[in-house]
Amino acid sequence: QVQLAESGGGLVQAGGSLRLSCAASGRTFSNYYMGWFRQAPGKAREFVAGISGNGGTTSYVDSVKGRFTISRDNAKNTVYLQMNSLKPEDTAVYYCARRGSFYSSISPSLYENWGQGTQVTVAS
Repeated sequence: QVQLAESGGGLVQAGGSLRLSCAASGRTFSNYYMGWFRQAPGKAREFVAGISGNGGTTSYVDSVKGRFTISRDNAKNTVYLQMNSLKPEDTAVYYCARRGSFYSSISPSLYENWGQGTQVTVAS
């Protein structure tokens, strides 16, 4: 059973930065595509960023391009989301998720494992 645990959320002023981490259990972490999603109150869960198993390919939702960076360290079974120039509209619970394959997807329904989420609040 794969387990994912996010950390690094918190309260930050607009324009500030946060770095989220997601530690994964399991021996074959590098085989799988990983994604970060977010969900604001009353809204659907939204794809934020994704990264291929070897870290060579990344994908972002347009609203975070140029501000967020996804990366992974397969030796540590960890994926990161560096968030810069944060805006109040970035406020949400952020989740990391693992696909059951190496193929990318922006659809939450195609991810098999989810963390518990970490709250990010950006004050204006």
